[in-house]
Amino acid sequence: MTSRRIISEKNILEKDDQDHKTPRASEKSNITPAVPAAVIYKLLGFTLAMVVGPIGTYFLTLHTIFRGSSTAAGATAAVMANVVLIAYVVVAMKEDESEKLALEEKAKKGD
Repeated sequence: MTSRRIISEKNILEKDDQDHKTPRASEKSNITPAVPAAVIYKLLGFTLAMVVGPIGTYFLTLHTIFRGSSTAAGATAAVMANVVLIAYVVVAMKEDESEKLALEEKAKKGD
């Protein structure tokens, strides 16, 4: 019984190999990126702002505004990090709205 071969397993494996054939030479492969470049640039910009903004705010306010109070400077840096985060969420929501409106306009033109 242990040396018995399951026939259906072999058929499934052969079928799986046949399903994933390479495209023909006449067909062009799709090499477009999954995420648009503008989205990547926007994400990199907000990443830079999330790193530079709070750290810069901390050191700027530590010696100029708060005169050595690291607690107040740290709180200001935390507020700045939240400002950058909220700005990113707002920009992402507006981008999502614009995509939805564009799809609705396209649907209206198609009718």
